[in-house]
Amino acid sequence: MDRNHEPDMPLFSAISGSTRQLFSVLKCINFVSKAQVRITSEGLRFTVEESQVMQGIAILNKELFTTYSYTAAADGDDEEEDDNTVSFQISLSALLETLQILGINEAKDRWSTRDPAYSGASGFLNKGGPAVAFEHRTLGMAGRCRLSYASKGSPLCIVLEEAGVTTTCELYTFEPEYMDEIPLQKDAIAQKIIMRAEWLHDAIVELSSTSPTKLTMVASPTAPHFTLSSAGHLGSATVEFSKSAQLLETFQVEKRSVNTYKYSLIKGASRAMSVASKVSIRADEQGVLSLQFMIETEGDNVSFVDFRFVPLLPEEDDEEGITDEPLLG
Repeated sequence: MDRNHEPDMPLFSAISGSTRQLFSVLKCINFVSKAQVRITSEGLRFTVEESQVMQGIAILNKELFTTYSYTAAADGDDEEEDDNTVSFQISLSALLETLQILGINEAKDRWSTRDPAYSGASGFLNKGGPAVAFEHRTLGMAGRCRLSYASKGSPLCIVLEEAGVTTTCELYTFEPEYMDEIPLQKDAIAQKIIMRAEWLHDAIVELSSTSPTKLTMVASPTAPHFTLSSAGHLGSATVEFSKSAQLLETFQVEKRSVNTYKYSLIKGASRAMSVASKVSIRADEQGVLSLQFMIETEGDNVSFVDFRFVPLLPEEDDEEGITDEPLLG
């Protein structure tokens, strides 16, 4: 590409007054190295996928930025012009490393530490609140971050400023790969449960003691209303939630549903569980699971991270009681 003919005004540019909020949201989907990026007039959408059975989607709405500018490409060669977006692939791990250049320190994860107020599966109500993801003492100084994308095929330019130090990085972008979204049938939702994300996180941690390979989720209109069970080579464990409004803010289940997923995939969403304030747990009639996390950011804004999981097939003559075959795909 002849850089002399690149437009003076980039297709996209945005400035965030806090690097750490961008880092914390994107870190939630850092279970694979590459991400698909889609730029629209409303914000940035980062999508990652694991073997067509797990997807993670992080949304950086334009409200997270102090300035946000996107000009749809007028070049007829741009395949995305019909839906007014620009897409490319980028190394997510490289982007996260770049955002840490000025010394962002991550908050401690509850996978490795336990809150003294936590007393096991029966002690959820003793928690004082979710992990605070955006405190200065845990994540360092805010830092200023400028993102820009000049034109199709250009690198993503990142300029970081903090305490008089300016760092400029350019990350290569690649042609986007076609990626089917794991379908959630929104007109056939079998269960919808909203609860504090930390309680889901603590339950998943509690179940990890058996080194599980699978996680079974049961939702029922009768007690026990919501159950998570793990099974592995060291045994099994179960955590039950009652329908109490103190535990489950929303509970919409018309009939009993039972679905099983790979535990390692569910655990892949642990970062989001540890920093989010709430989680919406939805499953359709085919068992496709959506975990949508609401993450509170600075300036009373929120970001959303959505995970989709394909269930395992029902067990049939499985000697070990474990199957890795997905229901879809």
